[in-house]
Amino acid sequence: MKLCVIEGDGIGQEVVPAAVCVLRQLFPELDIVPANAGWRTFEATGEALPEETVRIAKEAQAVLFGACSSPSYPIEGYSSPIVKLRRLMETYANLRPTRYLPVPTARAGVDLVVVRENTEDLYIGDEQTDDAGDTGTATKRITRSATELIAHKAFQLAQSEGRRKVTIVHKGNVLPQTDGLFRRVAYEVSQEYDDIETDELLVDTAAYWLVKEPTRFDIILTPNLYGDILSDMAAAWGGGLGLAPALNLSEKVAIAEPVHGSAPDIAGQRVANPTAAILSAAMLVRHHWKRPEIADRIDRAVYEALSEGEHTADILAGSGVSTEDFTDIICEKLG
Repeated sequence: MKLCVIEGDGIGQEVVPAAVCVLRQLFPELDIVPANAGWRTFEATGEALPEETVRIAKEAQAVLFGACSSPSYPIEGYSSPIVKLRRLMETYANLRPTRYLPVPTARAGVDLVVVRENTEDLYIGDEQTDDAGDTGTATKRITRSATELIAHKAFQLAQSEGRRKVTIVHKGNVLPQTDGLFRRVAYEVSQEYDDIETDELLVDTAAYWLVKEPTRFDIILTPNLYGDILSDMAAAWGGGLGLAPALNLSEKVAIAEPVHGSAPDIAGQRVANPTAAILSAAMLVRHHWKRPEIADRIDRAVYEALSEGEHTADILAGSGVSTEDFTDIICEKLG
């Protein structure tokens, strides 16, 4: 097995090595190939996602990606490397689970997965600004083919994990030509899965219910932008972004990445929480390498450590172990 490892920026350079340590514990034969991407890479080379990195990633077919520091204003020649890599590797599905973990801010009973279309919507990067700089325009693209792919993935995931319901989330009442298409095609696909209940919510209503009663959700099926936002909201009920994993997936390729950002304010202080990166690696093991029994071991080790009060400082102010010490605890539990 081969794994392309891209640490990226900020705490990515701390939490990704933690996840690699866990994987090496379980797969000593794993071939780790490092590669570069992110803001630091852009400053050094003028490319946020070098062609060599893309080549390595495609050859490995499995990637562990840390975090990138992307500015919120236009920089000539710069675009989000993770968004670009998802498209180039055709990882059309983004899976973002939120499950209860034994930490103070988590909510008992929450066990949901946001299944997010990963290649289109407003994230295609088709933006323009008029000559005066006063008007910005972005293209929102929804296609039947991409919607069919992600809808099948959501319902197949429901079946494989023994889940009961898929909730289609959209804004078709305002955007009938795009979100309306997503809704219609998703319902068409649902007819092939009689054993799974299907319902729908407008995205603002879904946001309300994620705050009020997240346990009503099982699988949320949604276009790219809404999935990005709703999965971050849901993560609050799992203990926060520092514990939120994600996996970008197609039939042949996977990119594991923690949901959190590069957190430059705490980078280098040895306090970053590696849980999200470790659980993302577990998702790679489960869904891409098809070793669910080993993924279960990783999940149990994290749960046990947190149950025993072992955690980094973000979980409980004023206490906590270092990134490296928490990683060592997980590896010790894995034996």
